Amino acid sequence: MASKAKKSDGFLETIKTIVYALIIAGVFRTLFFQPFWIPSGSMKDTLLIGDFLFVNKMAYGYSRYSCPFNLCPFSGRIFFTPPKRGDVVVFRNPGNGEDFIKRLIGLPGDTLQMQKGRLYINGKEVPEKPDGQFVETYAPQGPMGSYPRCENAPVGEGAACIKTRYRETLPNGVTHDILKITDQGYANNTPVFHVPKGKYFFMGDNRDNSEDSRFAQDVGGVGFVPAVNLIGRADRIVFSSAGRSLFYFWTWRADRFFKAIH
Repeated sequence: MASKAKKSDGFLETIKTIVYALIIAGVFRTLFFQPFWIPSGSMKDTLLIGDFLFVNKMAYGYSRYSCPFNLCPFSGRIFFTPPKRGDVVVFRNPGNGEDFIKRLIGLPGDTLQMQKGRLYINGKEVPEKPDGQFVETYAPQGPMGSYPRCENAPVGEGAACIKTRYRETLPNGVTHDILKITDQGYANNTPVFHVPKGKYFFMGDNRDNSEDSRFAQDVGGVGFVPAVNLIGRADRIVFSSAGRSLFYFWTWRADRFFKAIH
């Protein structure tokens, strides 16, 4: 009997330990940092497919999207600190409900437009200057096996896929890389966007391969993002792998471990 009681007590202690660990992990994920894996190439070359990072949940305060399964018991935001232009932000896509990561380009009250591939904010052209090329292998990338878009297309499997890199400087002085393929098409020649109060305008750094605020939600884009949908700021890459699996250690990108995000 004593042996059975000890086994029962041991089982209960194991269950309690697991429950406590899950509670602690949930609190940590809700209040402090949320893991995020980069699934697409929309933020190249700032972020690459296979980069793993922790999202700073404290940066902008909290909303119902801060909790797993949207279970935070409040509406709006609490402890809200407005994001800054140029921040790399994870947010809940108001169209399809997925978590996206893009760069914050437009603040409430701004006007934005793309003309011949150049960005205009509040009627002024945003400065950019050529900064070499971004070269990658034309091959399936990451677990989804997606192929990159190339400025020098068409290219064969295993060939060099090239995009021109520019350094863009936003009105508040934030400078970051962008990649371009063309200056044609809707994404590069848009109407004027007027960012409403309480909403934000996001774009991918890989300008010709990004579903972002330039596209309305009803055509698969993001549109304007309400403040309540902001989840947190991406500050630093923790780990990175170019392979189809995390366990392919020979594809790990050691030079990107703990790299700051700008």
